[in-house]
Amino acid sequence: MRSIQHWIGGVPVAGGDALPVYDPATGRTLAEVPLGREAEVDAAVAAAAEAFASWQDVPVTGRARIMFAFRDLLERHEDDLARIITAEHGKVLDDARGEIVRGREVVEFACGIPQLLKGDYSDQVSTGVDAFSFRQPLGVCAGIVPFNFPVMVPLWMHPIAIACGNAFVLKPSEQVPSAANLIAELYADAGLPAGVFNVLHGDGGTAAALTAHPGVAAVSFVGSTPVARRVHRAASESGKRVQALGGAKNHAVVLPDADLDHAADQITAAAYGSAGQRCMAISVVVAVGESADPLVQRLADRARAIKVGAGADPASEMGPVISPAARTRVAGHVEAAGRDGAAVLVDGRDLPGPGFFVGPCLLDRVTPAMAAYREEIFGPVLLVLRAATPDEAVAVINANPYGNGTAVFTRSGEAARRFQREVHVGMIGVNVPVPVPMAFHSFGGWKSSLFGDTHMHGPEGVRFYTRAKAVTTRWPSSSAPSAPPELAFPTAD
Repeated sequence: MRSIQHWIGGVPVAGGDALPVYDPATGRTLAEVPLGREAEVDAAVAAAAEAFASWQDVPVTGRARIMFAFRDLLERHEDDLARIITAEHGKVLDDARGEIVRGREVVEFACGIPQLLKGDYSDQVSTGVDAFSFRQPLGVCAGIVPFNFPVMVPLWMHPIAIACGNAFVLKPSEQVPSAANLIAELYADAGLPAGVFNVLHGDGGTAAALTAHPGVAAVSFVGSTPVARRVHRAASESGKRVQALGGAKNHAVVLPDADLDHAADQITAAAYGSAGQRCMAISVVVAVGESADPLVQRLADRARAIKVGAGADPASEMGPVISPAARTRVAGHVEAAGRDGAAVLVDGRDLPGPGFFVGPCLLDRVTPAMAAYREEIFGPVLLVLRAATPDEAVAVINANPYGNGTAVFTRSGEAARRFQREVHVGMIGVNVPVPVPMAFHSFGGWKSSLFGDTHMHGPEGVRFYTRAKAVTTRWPSSSAPSAPPELAFPTAD
């Protein structure tokens, strides 16, 4: 049995109690992952703090060069990382490669850190007085990430944090732990000093201990809304910076003027890619007016045609879900929705064979009162609601407690502009079902999909992982007579 280890201070560190890591396509145990407890948490934070003392003083150009080297290594080892992701997560290899590419784009953004950290300077703000500002790193930053993107979501965090001069402790999901260790090795190969990047394996208890640790200055989290809320509260109460991204219920609105074939293709990919286990997956279609019946028929045809199988099989288009519990949750929601009056048009609950497989499911005539609509299913289930007008569709979205992503399918620029202004959602696509921003923008939702003041990566990521200093200077002339003291509050003159 392969035993995964922590990565602390630049070296592998053995753990104690462990959990099994499964191959979701077969149900077979692949490895054991250790559960970091108080001693390991202390060791990881101490190693990061020691490394930060010198890393913060590395010239910004030196940090950028390491990011360039790390970026090249990510590209060189893309297939290695993809195979690890597929083995532990189950997603198909092309999907795993796409995740790595999107994560690598954040590293490419971090390569520009000299430009991103440039401060401001104002000459002669008062007579003989100048003012300027600059940003400095925070210290030890922690990242707690979910199972669904073992490489991409961590890459939203640690490249920006490290390029800004911080040290980092990553707590990956215990269900998909191995990619984080390869990332640590690639950082070391890129020349990153030992201790600047650490991997601490474990479960929810490990994450809670890391969040509460007094040596941690900032916490970045992605996961479910209940846990995101707890992480935000705990980190905030201990004086830490925190950005905590929660769950989602992403809607796609299809207007009657839309290209229905294009909409059906795009929505099918967004709903069933990665077995629906994406925080930006489309899980609800709001079909407006006369678009409903022809759209639903197209969605059903496409769902039935999807090839489900092991992620390593080139013929597979969709792999398994992550665990038996996930499969049970999906099946339970489909069954309950059918009892509540939804029409189960495509039912993928009874796929034969080993592994944690559940096929595409399509439910029509769903209502907001149903549990399948209210709760985040996080599986290959697409719900269809029907609305009479675009205003009714927007009202449905705005009444939902989540506000992560949404999309509208239309040929009308006027309708699209009105939609993007009126929906209470953080990321919006126009004829684009998965509107994940490029790395030079920032990622984040609204309402119960985000707790904290800043979004991830991009410009807001740089601001999150640094704090500003404002400096005002005067250099009195040695030849000028000294002025008498003035006790009034100083103003520009």
